Amino acid sequence: MRSVIVYTLARLLLVAATAAILYLIGLSGLLNLALAFLISGVVSYVVLSRQRDQVSVALTSKMRPRREGTAGDTPVAD
Repeated sequence: MRSVIVYTLARLLLVAATAAILYLIGLSGLLNLALAFLISGVVSYVVLSRQRDQVSVALTSKMRPRREGTAGDTPVAD
């Protein structure tokens, strides 16, 4: 789950950095926040792709045993 925490912190850092840059440019308030989320989302899609893949692998490997464990418990109808 370390990869999930690292990815989340990186996304939050990108939002904060983008909002700070937009604030220095002169934007403030709701427009600053909206643009910060939009811009950081695009940037994170490109920059954080490796971390996103690691999160996907971690979550998939964690969910696989749960699915396999419950699949055998379901009764089969004739």
